[in-house]
Amino acid sequence: MSKLALSDDILMSVEKPARYIGGELNIVRKSLSDIDIRFAMCFPDVYEIGMSHLGIQILYEMFNRREDTYCERVYSPWPDLHKIMKDKDIPLFALESQDEVRNFDFLGITLQYEMCYTNVLQILDLSKIPIWQKDRSDDDPIVIGGGPCTYNPEPIADFFDLIYIGEGEVSYDELLDLYKDMRKSPDYSRELFLRAAAHVKGIYVPSLYDVTYNEDGTIHSFLPKEYNNGADYIYKGFFGNDINIPSTPPKVVNRVVLANLDDGAYPTKPIIPYIKATQDRVVLEIQRGCIRGCRFCQAGMIYRPNREKSLELLKNQAYDMIENSGHEEISLSSLSSSDYSKLPELIDYLIEICREKHINISLPSLRIDAFSLDVMSKVQDVRKSSITFAPEAGSQRMRNVINKGLTKEDIVKGSNMAFKGGWNKVKLYFMLGLPFEEDDDIKAIPELGNEIAANYYDIVPKEERNGKCQITMSTSFFIPKPFTPLQWAPMYPKEEYLRRAHLVNDTMKEQLNKKSLRYHYHEADLSVIEGVLARGDRKLSKALYYIYTNGGIFDAWSEFYNDELWMEAFEKCDISLEFYAYRERDIDEILPWDYINVNVTKAFLKREWENAKKGVVTPNCREQCSGCGAKVYGSGCCVK
Repeated sequence: MSKLALSDDILMSVEKPARYIGGELNIVRKSLSDIDIRFAMCFPDVYEIGMSHLGIQILYEMFNRREDTYCERVYSPWPDLHKIMKDKDIPLFALESQDEVRNFDFLGITLQYEMCYTNVLQILDLSKIPIWQKDRSDDDPIVIGGGPCTYNPEPIADFFDLIYIGEGEVSYDELLDLYKDMRKSPDYSRELFLRAAAHVKGIYVPSLYDVTYNEDGTIHSFLPKEYNNGADYIYKGFFGNDINIPSTPPKVVNRVVLANLDDGAYPTKPIIPYIKATQDRVVLEIQRGCIRGCRFCQAGMIYRPNREKSLELLKNQAYDMIENSGHEEISLSSLSSSDYSKLPELIDYLIEICREKHINISLPSLRIDAFSLDVMSKVQDVRKSSITFAPEAGSQRMRNVINKGLTKEDIVKGSNMAFKGGWNKVKLYFMLGLPFEEDDDIKAIPELGNEIAANYYDIVPKEERNGKCQITMSTSFFIPKPFTPLQWAPMYPKEEYLRRAHLVNDTMKEQLNKKSLRYHYHEADLSVIEGVLARGDRKLSKALYYIYTNGGIFDAWSEFYNDELWMEAFEKCDISLEFYAYRERDIDEILPWDYINVNVTKAFLKREWENAKKGVVTPNCREQCSGCGAKVYGSGCCVK
């Protein structure tokens, strides 16, 4: 390993120095003399969070399988090291080689959460890469973003060269091959590469598009620029290829999807950190997409269609990861694990191999039914664990509005089965501020908790009780996201969100079983900002730049989030909360993300928005095709 980028004195002065030294078990090492492309893969948050992200692990595995590419990792320095690096003019570095990020060919940044956007600017600044895309030269890395936030990349579009829209396994090889061919040519320029890259499936190049606005601030047009006086350009690649660069980029950018999950790379030798990561376990991805169609859930829409991995592949991957990692727990990863068709067989296999090796099994995203409870009783310590439901809304009316597909009878029956199985702790997750929500719907949240608690004392004999029951209710505030049926819905000022949270709390105190009830709620001011960034446009980039240059980083962490600074930035940059957060969008308004085609049609989303207003439930994908548009991919549940 090369010399560490940070001196011993610096490492000994910061919290958790192991975040910055690399050298973990199962990292990839390559000789720089044997490669053509250096790719720095970044998660713009602290090491412990980033090391828990499966998407980066998959791309790390996939890129490093290429003989011509070396992929290394980068995470956001914690504020203590951030200050030292600024004061001492130390450039940001990659963990594997400890080399400066600015000397790489690509800097890939995953965009998982809107409140990490200021950390994106931190990464660019500390790397000494010009923050604004327009200021970069041919010698700077190509900055590319991926992840769920790219389904509306406009608030951060001016900071990126490329945006990858879709699943990374599909188009990255073509993009890297194109770069390698063009970069070796003496005629290479960043501008020509970006123009060529715009025609790789799933690649969006923000600088090649113009946005115009109406007087009321809504978007008037979103159009690709024309260059070369309308004539295509033939670029001579280094390997003798003629690369045709059309005179305009595509009018629509199409999401790319891995049709067969068995064909994708997967990290069966996961990197093992020196310090405890947020999710310190083996993660087994069993499927992508979801059949349920919850109207608030962006992931359920943008990852369509639902696709499963084969049982045999999952068995092999689980065994290999356990053997190669030393982790003491394995977790299933999917949006709704209960919907995996071979779940009983998979669970039986995991129980068998995990019992032999003394490995715990974590089973998130299960629907609480007899099978799930039977499985959990086998793999959990019932006396220590809790059962989790996500009703999302307290009343049946609101659950129908959001198409949750869960009745009160389902919830009560599931909790009763859990109580009879020995559990006495139930966690319930809800949202406040949903469209068309009324005070009676809000009061229904603690009333449901009270009914569940009452059932515990009714159905479990006193001599069989494992202490008092505890019902913990948690609420987050609804945030409309792009490509969901609720993308047109308004949000509320933080004061109104807090009123609704206090109404839950006050109603809870009136319940007969209040001593068995607990309540937690999310930060209201941060939720409003997340909503602004989720549906914003390019005008927000100036506000993000203002916040970062005035000390704003790690906004996803409540101890660092500064609401006054955000309000100051919005005022200085003429950003209206009323416009970006509180108004209902017109159904025919051009939305900032309308140039992206996820093959979940706008007609379907409009139809579901109308169904939400009426409280009409749409069946799940296995019961009945709703004609969302994802069938064009020809894979997963759509072909069954």
